[in-house]
Amino acid sequence: MSDSGEDLEALLASEEPLSMPERGHLLQGYVLAADSGGLIVDLGLKRDGVVPRSDLDKLFADGWQVAPGDEVSVMVVDPLDRDGNLVVSVAQARESSDWIEAHRRMEADEIFEAEPAAFNQGGLIIPFGRISGFMPASHLTAMPRGLNAEERPEWLQSMVGKQIPMKIIEVDPQRQRLIFSERKAIRQWRGEQKADIIAELKEGQVLQGVVTNLREFGAFVDVGGADGLVHISEMAWTRVENPADIVQVGDQVETLVIYLDQESCRIGLSIKQLQPSPWEAAVGTYEAGQQLEGQVTVLTSSGAFIRIAENLEGLLKLQEIDELPNPGDRVDVKVIDFDPEHERLDLELVR
Repeated sequence: MSDSGEDLEALLASEEPLSMPERGHLLQGYVLAADSGGLIVDLGLKRDGVVPRSDLDKLFADGWQVAPGDEVSVMVVDPLDRDGNLVVSVAQARESSDWIEAHRRMEADEIFEAEPAAFNQGGLIIPFGRISGFMPASHLTAMPRGLNAEERPEWLQSMVGKQIPMKIIEVDPQRQRLIFSERKAIRQWRGEQKADIIAELKEGQVLQGVVTNLREFGAFVDVGGADGLVHISEMAWTRVENPADIVQVGDQVETLVIYLDQESCRIGLSIKQLQPSPWEAAVGTYEAGQQLEGQVTVLTSSGAFIRIAENLEGLLKLQEIDELPNPGDRVDVKVIDFDPEHERLDLELVR
């Protein structure tokens, strides 16, 4: 049996048995009898399939051989002919090599490039051998958001004829469904790229990168084909409430690799650790009981953060405050405890 025949059988083996097969269905079965009239095939249904001799002549001429007990793949030609037979074709099933190849690529998570041949309101039409598939617009990474009814088809038309990376995410020959995704192809490629990059990185390495996305917990930075996370606590030595106050998408930044997890493909980065530490610079400068003047930077559930020097803030706890100050207010405070090793400065109001 040819490789394509074996592959088709593997594809069909994954399909649920059909009690009522329809024309065009691809099925798999075992040869019960083979004679000059053709084949009788057990398809696991209420009726056996009949393969006419005329369907086999060209296959036999090409050297194909079959015997009782062999597994074969067939396509339904007539669910019920006038003699009550379920007529199936080995030749037509073997000619369905494009479905076989599509299933192989899907199972292999293969990424490849192809050119859309046409479009409709929902997405792009992708030729695949003698069949065609569909890429929904939601699976296109570059499609701008918020396109109106006129702009959407214009943009989709602009993609026709362009090489697009893609992977196959659904193969259903019975329903004639072949679905492609550019988004998943790029995500997979970046995942594979990231694994390779992480394997070569070392903690303590300095990398140049570009900010690709901002979230409430930090910024993602592309460091050469892989995104790492600069957590909000690693963006600056002072407290950061909003990552957008520090960087914007598209900014080029210098980062330090502080964490690598090859199993989960995570890269932890820091911006602040490439800058002089204000805590190290302040060693020996502050001591308990010392009075200082500072500016309120932010109020939190823990208290008020007070900037007493450039890039150095202390915490004025809530229980130390009779009346909440406002951000920007200047206040007189006294040092309760200064622990530069753990980056902690506890303050109280001077009364």
